[in-house]
Amino acid sequence: MSLEAFISYLSLEKNYSVHTIAAYEKDIIAFSAYCLEVHELCTIDRVEYSLVRSWIIALVEEGVGNRTINRKISSLRAYFRFLQKTEQIVVSPLAKHKALKTSKKIEVPFSEKEMESIISEIPFNDDFEGTRDKLIIELLYTTGMRRAELVQLKLTDFSASNGILKVLGKRNKERLLPLLETTILQIKKYLELRSNLDLIVDKDFLFLTKGGLKIYETLVYRTINKYFSLVSPKVKKSPHILRHTFATHLLNRGADLNSVKELLGHSSLASTQVYTHNSIAELKKVHLKAHPRNKK
Repeated sequence: MSLEAFISYLSLEKNYSVHTIAAYEKDIIAFSAYCLEVHELCTIDRVEYSLVRSWIIALVEEGVGNRTINRKISSLRAYFRFLQKTEQIVVSPLAKHKALKTSKKIEVPFSEKEMESIISEIPFNDDFEGTRDKLIIELLYTTGMRRAELVQLKLTDFSASNGILKVLGKRNKERLLPLLETTILQIKKYLELRSNLDLIVDKDFLFLTKGGLKIYETLVYRTINKYFSLVSPKVKKSPHILRHTFATHLLNRGADLNSVKELLGHSSLASTQVYTHNSIAELKKVHLKAHPRNKK
């Protein structure tokens, strides 16, 4: 019953996305299964930290990475805080837990040359799917939106007259994103081909499959991987790297951090600052080249 109440709390009060809630629920159920199988404990509402620690050790022995383990423990921590909030427990067993150390995750953005190659040189098919794929790349790069946000776009979210796109972000927060003229033209071209589909099932959604269904997140990932494999040797080629690229290129060209924060839909500057390391590298090049004290 506590888990059901927790899930309702995440949905109704915290406004977490379906994807986030599913991840929390999966982690808690996995821990509950461990408690039942290994320790014959039917409920986790009264567990002690020693049991949580034994689960962590079991995960490490299975080869689960520290970053993933920290995420699982974060789900448990949120659950125990909920139990405290609802006065079902007094002290969380994770009150003194420290996260496992993780190596810094460095994500390398695409270069401006790689982006230009994708947009100007790749021969996208002129049919519905080719036009859609090009628009997916164009939107992710020119707006910095998240993959999940793109999938959920509705036809009514696009305003050609105002040149803006309404996006529903995390925790159902809306934001308006400005569109470049080239992007608007690409959307109009796509919409024309979309209207000629034989069957449209999910009529409200902007992006559809050839069968008229709303696109899904895996399709977006495959699209990015497919086309960027033609121009980039980078190991990781994903929608999130395009979001990273959007932020990095804006910062490199002088955009202020707070403006980029608003465009990305971050709740704090701390989240946006992870994108600044490449900008610092660019500034360092300029500094070394221009400063008279540099003797090179």
